[in-house]
Amino acid sequence: MGYRVAVVGATGAVGREIMTTLSERAFPVDDIAALASERSVGSKISFGEDDEVKVQNLAAFDFKGTDIVLSSPGASISAQFSPKAAQKGAVVIDNTSHFRMDPDVPLVVPEVNAEALAGYSKRNIVANPNCSTIQMVVALKPLHELARIRRVVVATYQSASGSGKEGMDELFTQTRGIYVNEPVRPEIFTKQIAFNVIPHIDSFMDDGSTKEEWKMVVETKKILDPAIKVSATCVRVPVFVGHAEAVSLEFENPISPEEAREALSAQEGVTVIDHRVDEGYVTPAECAGEDQVYVSRIRSDPTVDNGLSIWVVSDNLRKGAALNAVQIAETLTRDYL
Repeated sequence: MGYRVAVVGATGAVGREIMTTLSERAFPVDDIAALASERSVGSKISFGEDDEVKVQNLAAFDFKGTDIVLSSPGASISAQFSPKAAQKGAVVIDNTSHFRMDPDVPLVVPEVNAEALAGYSKRNIVANPNCSTIQMVVALKPLHELARIRRVVVATYQSASGSGKEGMDELFTQTRGIYVNEPVRPEIFTKQIAFNVIPHIDSFMDDGSTKEEWKMVVETKKILDPAIKVSATCVRVPVFVGHAEAVSLEFENPISPEEAREALSAQEGVTVIDHRVDEGYVTPAECAGEDQVYVSRIRSDPTVDNGLSIWVVSDNLRKGAALNAVQIAETLTRDYL
């Protein structure tokens, strides 16, 4: 049995990755619609190696008869069109921030809390978490089950692709321009991104944190455990694809690096590469295009009781967005639809 699928925001970096992922994983599609703004209508998006799909106008599209919508436009666009699609009977898997903290909308990472999908029918919308949250909670899940996490302190190293194609273009343009002595003109990012790091992702909040940092706090609590305390510092780095995170954990119960390594190795979606030698760890350059969450640098943190530090790396366009959304769709079709 196949499904009628629509991809909203199909011309963006995540939308294109969703199209690719659906094809690669042989999702049962009978019909697929690629939707975007009017200016993209008529252009073509690859769907697999041999097929192309013409882009249709989102504003004019009738969602009646569509089974699943994978939505990755801006949050304001999603706020307008995701409920419309849901009202027409489609189940919407929304990759924007708009619905994540809605109590009637499940926030799901299938390897972590697939059971939350049971509540999808309240609004016919399922939220895809923030990219940096997804990779972290996949790694935290087995450790929390083993020793109960009390506190998380995380510093992220997030790639330019987290700001879409425009962010990657700005990194490329600035890097090239610096070599030929052109002036740096930040447009997407608040400061120069080439050869620099920027401790600022999304808007600032009243308490001094940024919206990206707030997302990691509240989403981790909603997905994993509301009792976990989280402190996040989110940083943009001059990398095209792939987010990295330095995570320090405090547990309620003792846990050794060996126990953590064993639990992580058994976790679905995680690959442990942790050798205490040169090149014995994973960096964003190696994870680009890969589906897994990679964990390295597993070691004790002697500054707190029951402390552990880990290094977590994943492709933010794959597991951090497109793949997680498709995995939600796969779980829905297997267990609910």
